[in-house]
This record gives sequence, C-alpha cells and structure tokens, in this order.
Amino acid sequence: MTETTTIARQTRGILERLGVTDPFVAGQEGDLSCVSPIDGAVIGSVRSHTPAQVTEQIGQAHDAFLQWRSVPAPVRGAMVRELGELLREHKDDLGALVSIEAGKIVSEGLGEVQEMIDICDLAVGLSRQLHGLTIATERPGHRMMEQWHPLGVIGVISAFNFPVAVWSWNAALAFVCGDAVVWKPSEKTLLTALACQALAAEAARRVGAPTSLSSVIIGDRSVGAVLADDPRVPLVSATGSTRMGREVAPRVAARLGRTLLELGGNNAAIVAPSADLDLAVRGIVFSAVGTAGQRCTSLRRIIVHESIKDDLVAGLKAAYETLPVGSPLEDTTLVGPLIDQQALAAFGAAIEQAKADGGTLVTGGAQVEVGEGGFYAKPAIVDMPAQTDIVRTETFAPLLYVLTYRDLDEALVLHNDVTQGLSSAIFTLDVREAETFCSAVGSDCGIANVNIGPSGAEIGGAFGGEKDTGGGRESGSDAWRNYMRRTTNTINYSTELPLAQGVEFG
Repeated sequence: MTETTTIARQTRGILERLGVTDPFVAGQEGDLSCVSPIDGAVIGSVRSHTPAQVTEQIGQAHDAFLQWRSVPAPVRGAMVRELGELLREHKDDLGALVSIEAGKIVSEGLGEVQEMIDICDLAVGLSRQLHGLTIATERPGHRMMEQWHPLGVIGVISAFNFPVAVWSWNAALAFVCGDAVVWKPSEKTLLTALACQALAAEAARRVGAPTSLSSVIIGDRSVGAVLADDPRVPLVSATGSTRMGREVAPRVAARLGRTLLELGGNNAAIVAPSADLDLAVRGIVFSAVGTAGQRCTSLRRIIVHESIKDDLVAGLKAAYETLPVGSPLEDTTLVGPLIDQQALAAFGAAIEQAKADGGTLVTGGAQVEVGEGGFYAKPAIVDMPAQTDIVRTETFAPLLYVLTYRDLDEALVLHNDVTQGLSSAIFTLDVREAETFCSAVGSDCGIANVNIGPSGAEIGGAFGGEKDTGGGRESGSDAWRNYMRRTTNTINYSTELPLAQGVEFG
C-alpha cells in the first residue's frame, strides 16, 4: 500500500466521521480535484456549482435569513453553542483534515480548530450583549436611541491558508447577529469546507434553525463573481490576496454593497539594541516559518539595529538549520509543505531576484525531497542591502529578508514603506521605543505587537489591517457590527412637536 493510498483512505474515513454525505464528494471524477500538498496526490473530487445553482442557494439563504432575523439573539446563540460543542467533539478529525489538505503541521491544524471553538465561545457570549446606545436629545419629551438589526445574507470568500478558521470568524458572529452565510472556499481546500458545512448543518438541526442558514458553493472565481454581484448579499467578507480583493471590491461596490476585506500582508519586526535576543529569535522563527510562511501575518522582513545584526543573524541561522522539514502528519515536523508547485516556484524565483538585487542568501532556499512527492523547501533568510521591489512584494513562503537601521525613525520609515499594512512587531526593552511603535507615528498596521512576533492573533481582538490589506476587521472587539445594520430612532412621548435646531414651521 503506497503513502498516497494511505492518505486518501485516511481522508475518506475522516469525512465519514465528520458527517460529509454531500453528493459532491463521492470519489467520482468531478470538475475540481482535491490535492494534498503532503504528497501531491489527489484525495477527492468535487463537482462545481453552476451559476444558476449559486443563485438558487443565495435565494434559499435569503429565505432562511427572513426566518432567523426574528429569533431572539440569545436563542440564536444556542446554535453557535452547538457548533462549538461539535467542534470540540471532532477536533482531532477536523484538525487532521486541515493538515492533510492545507499542509499544516499537527499542532497548527489542531490550533486552527481551537480558534474556531474560541470564536464560538465569544459569539455565544456576544449573543446576550448586542447593544446600541441611548443618545441625549435637545428636544424635551423625546428619546433618541440606536439599534442594531440583522443585515442579511453574508457572503464569505476564504483562502487556503486558514481553510476553516476564517469561515468561523465570520459565520459564528453572523449567526448570532441574525444572518445567513453563503461560503465560497478556496478551490485548494474544498474538503475542509464541506466538513465544516456538515457540522454547521448538524448544529442547525439540533436547535431547529432553518436548514439553509449555512451553505457552501464550490467553484472557481466565476462562482465568487455570482456571489459578489447578487444584491441579496449585502456584505461580502473576502480573505485572500490583494489582487483578489481588487477584483471583488469593485463588483460589490457597483451595487452599493459592503465588503470586509482581509488581504495581503508584508509584515516586519524591528529588533532594537535593547532587545532580548533569545526571545526575539524564538518569536521571529515561529512567525517566519509557521505554516511554511503561508500566513497573512507571517513575518517577512526583519529590520535590525546595525549594532546587533551579526548576533541576531547568527542566532537565526543556527535555529533555521535545525528546523525539521517534512510531512506535517509527523509529530516531529515543524515545517510542512507549501500548498502547491506554483508556490514552490514563486519561493525560488523571489530568492533569485533578491540575490540579483544584491542580497546574500544566509541559509535555506533549497527544495527538499520528502517521500514520493509534495512541495517542500528549506526556509530561507536573505540579507538585503536595501528594501528593493522584491522585498516590498509579499511572497507566500518561508522567506525572511534582513535589513538594518541606525535610529528608530529610519526603522519606522523602512517598516511603513510597503503597500500592505496588516501586522507588525518590535522587540525592545525600551518603553519609549515600544510606545512610539504603537503610537500614531509608529507602525501603520492594524496590529502592532511588542516583544512577540506579528503572527498568532487571539480572537478577542479585532483582526485586520490598513492600506492594501483592505481595512477590514474580523473576530473580536466590535467586529460584530460588520454583520448588522444600524437604525437611529427618535421617539416623541410628549404632546408637543418641537423641531431640531430650533426650526419653526407654522
């Protein structure tokens, strides 16, 4: 029995335990092949939806929304509580499926499912705290307030690198806010999406929620275009590349819909002279090579003070050269595969361009043979003389550039001199540097950390970034407001009719 057959059979067993009975997964030849980056083998086939089928599903979701919006929010929270319990019950299986389909190491696959559980917990609590304001009014005998109401059908477009967590960020909040969700997952991670849909459907069944409250549409960008163009979808939450966001946003805007965009990142960490170098090395390595550098928050640029550059680079080089690269299903592996051959080629091309720009390859970069296939490479560090175009370009791979600076002002200029603005970090024991970095004149990113890397956000805070990252905010804080509409109410309980601004009429 070959390794390929073993993984394919393992996948089928997981899908059965997760309750995936959708006829789109039947082991038959379909429009889209599901490929594991572990060995490059096909592990399933999924048939694409037609545009007419997508339109029909949106209509069914809209009908479900019309029912769900009238259900009290704490009752809606019961469905999300059931989803969270199902995720706890099936954490090992869903985490393994994430590893098989997206290539994440075991702990990261399980961690992604835990992130789903965490957002469910947050959303259940939120279902009893959706609130507006009472606002002072200038008119006697009047009360002014604002309320938040369910928005409608939420379109979710997600990327391969977080194939289940990003959906849950949107879906858990949308469900408690009274919305329905139609999800277009990445073509590279379809099986995890169908597994999540099976769990969501079971959660809905348990509480008697409408059956079409959650649905998945399968296909390429043409399927996403149908979702973006439909006026019954007031919000499209799209996670992926900046290129994708530039295509989705104008389509939705053309019909005056809303978008919530989580796009590219080119995240940097400043390492100051006072930094705890041991802490910095550990934080940098995880942020740069976790998920094989395929997180939107992955660390891509180090901006280190010239006085400690040699020590930092030596520490990073030593750590990189001990990193176990291999199958993500092995407990000892820390770096799994890139998602496909195209990603592997882009990794190599970026290194060659950096060298052509005067960079020096410190370590890594070579392709690694693992088993009978797959897309593996040694994480790379390139010492750069300047921030060139390739450094300003996000390469979705474990590629880390090293730049130097003389003073903090210079470091901040380098840090902010990219088009993306997602996550950032500074390693320093100087409170003035730390506070400056987090201030209005410091990092221009949506996330600014001190003495931890830019990767690994918790669900309690709002997640998102500025500039080419799209400006969206998901997960915690007040991100729930994206999924609702606001009304301002003025209630006259007097017998008079005073007008605002002192206007006299009659």
